[in-house]
Amino acid sequence: QEELVESGGGLVQPGGSLRLSCAASGFIFKAYEMNWYRQAPAKQREWVATVTVVGATNYPESVKGRFTISRDNAANMVYLQMDNLKPEDTAVYYCNAYRRLVATNYWGQGTQVTVSS
Repeated sequence: QEELVESGGGLVQPGGSLRLSCAASGFIFKAYEMNWYRQAPAKQREWVATVTVVGATNYPESVKGRFTISRDNAANMVYLQMDNLKPEDTAVYYCNAYRRLVATNYWGQGTQVTVSS
């Protein structure tokens, strides 16, 4: 059974940092591109970060320079280091696994991140 489980969310003050983790199981992790998305209340889900199967990373301008995605294929884990957090980063953050070859997507249940003073 394929599963993604996020952890590490919480309440943080503006300018603070959080590290999200995503534990993967039930599929060949190293064959999947891994992504983080987020969804704020009353907004559409938004792409946040990508790490490819070869370790290349990509970010939208809204988080570039503040967020860092990484993966550990030996541990089947993906991480999102978030620094200099802003109130507009408040959202539920979701881990995603995507394999282009078979157009397969897996999603986690999400973890809440709240940035507020």
